[in-house]
Amino acid sequence: MNDPVKVTGQEHWTTKKTADGDVRLFLWEKYVGSPDGKPAVLFVHGSSMASTPTFDLTVPGRPHSSVMDWFAERGFVCWCVDMEGYGRSDKTRDIFCDIANGADDLAAATDYIFATRGVRSFATYGISSGALRAALFAQRHPERVSRLALDAFVWTGDGAPTLEQRRKKLPEFMASKRRPIDRKFVHSIFERDHPDCADKVTVEAFADAILALDDSMPNGTYIDMCSKLPVVDPEKIRVPTIVMRGQFDGIAGMDDLIEFFKRLPSPDKQFSVMNGISHASFQQKNYLMCYQILHAYFTQPAPAYTDTGH
Repeated sequence: MNDPVKVTGQEHWTTKKTADGDVRLFLWEKYVGSPDGKPAVLFVHGSSMASTPTFDLTVPGRPHSSVMDWFAERGFVCWCVDMEGYGRSDKTRDIFCDIANGADDLAAATDYIFATRGVRSFATYGISSGALRAALFAQRHPERVSRLALDAFVWTGDGAPTLEQRRKKLPEFMASKRRPIDRKFVHSIFERDHPDCADKVTVEAFADAILALDDSMPNGTYIDMCSKLPVVDPEKIRVPTIVMRGQFDGIAGMDDLIEFFKRLPSPDKQFSVMNGISHASFQQKNYLMCYQILHAYFTQPAPAYTDTGH
C-alpha cells in the first residue's frame, strides 16, 4: 500500500489598509512538495463560519473532508483567507463587514500571495455569501481570476425561501454589527432545507471547528442578502464561470440563477445541479461529487478555437 501523500500547511498574515487603520488578515496555504509553479485555488468562505472550518475540516472516518488537501494532492496550491471579522483575522473595527468589504479582503489577500508566491491568477471558489464576495472580486479584478465557481449563489434573491424567512429579522441584524452563534445555529444550517443531506458526525465536527474560532459573526452579509441584492452584475463578470446549485438549496433560487447564468458574457460557462445537496456543499454526504465537479471545471483544457464574433 502506498504511503499517504504529505500535505504541508502554512499560515500567513497580511495587512489591509483602511481609512480606520491597518487590518490584519489570516491566510492559510496547503500544498504537496513545493508550492512553486502550481495552479492556485482560492477558496472563499460564507457568512457564518471562517475559512479553515469550511475548507480544511477533519472528520474521523470521513476521508477527504478537507477540500484543500484533496486539491493539493491533485497538484494545486490551495489558499483560503479569513475575511475581516471572522476567525483569526481582526475583529476590531466597528463595521458590518459586508460583501464589498470581503471583496476588498480578497484583493489584499491576492496582493500578498502575488508578492509572496508570484501567483497572478486564481481558480476561485466561493460558497453562499462567499460566492457573492468572489463574484464581486472577479467583477473588480478579472485579471486575478482564471476561472470562477459560484456555489450556493444568489443574484436577486427571488425564489429563495431561506432569505424570505431571514428578512423577517432584518431590523435585528441592522441594530447590531454582530450576531451570536452557537451549536444550535450550526445545526440549523443543515436542518432548514432538507433532512439527512449531511451526517451527524460531520455536522458536529464542523460545529466544533467553527465554534473554536468564533462565538459571533458579522451581520453585513446577511443585511446585503436581505435588502441590497443584486450586489453583482453578471454582464460585468467576464471570466469563465460555473454556477453550482444544490438540489435542495433554499438560498439559491433556480430561476434566479438561470437568469444570472444567461447574462454571463463568457461562452466558457457551465451550470451544474448537485444531486442530494442542500446548502453547505462540502459538509454534505455527497461532498465528493462537489469536488469532482469543481475539479473538472478548474482543469478543463483551454479551447482550441474561439469565435470572437468577427
